[in-house]
Amino acid sequence: MRGIAGAGFFSLAWSLLLTGYAAAQPANTGCTPSPSAAGTQTWRCDNGITIVTENGARFELKDANRDGHIDSVELSSKALLVEVPRKPGGNPFKVLTPQAIAAVRGTKWAVDVAEAKTAVFVADGRVGVSRKGRGRGVVLGPGEGVDVEATGPLTVKTWGRPRVDALMARLGQ
Repeated sequence: MRGIAGAGFFSLAWSLLLTGYAAAQPANTGCTPSPSAAGTQTWRCDNGITIVTENGARFELKDANRDGHIDSVELSSKALLVEVPRKPGGNPFKVLTPQAIAAVRGTKWAVDVAEAKTAVFVADGRVGVSRKGRGRGVVLGPGEGVDVEATGPLTVKTWGRPRVDALMARLGQ
């Protein structure tokens, strides 16, 4: 397990919470949805961010600094896959769930919310994950994941191919 003292250690590029339909999204997020494989939806944003949402995912795109570009997503159910281009400086992008905050700058990762657990998996790059509102976080590298529940340690594990394939299939990957 790798500990992190604070969010400053890992500059995170965005947070995602998708509510499922464009009508529920802020009027000016700079993102355009389009249908994609397996009933998923792909959101392409003018700041280079791409978000693939599982069919039926509940989320909301957020623009906290009101600059016309999303900087986070709140995800309340199902899964999404986020790809954030590398760029120096700026605020990190975050995905907020009921249990966790996953933040990054320049990577590709998936977040899955089910009942009282959030699972985070990194396909490429590094992602900082912490329990929402408290505690030390961990940093995940490629092929690693963590399950975040209300209590217990955040244990970084290398995910097996069956688990990775099952999650990616739900996201049309």
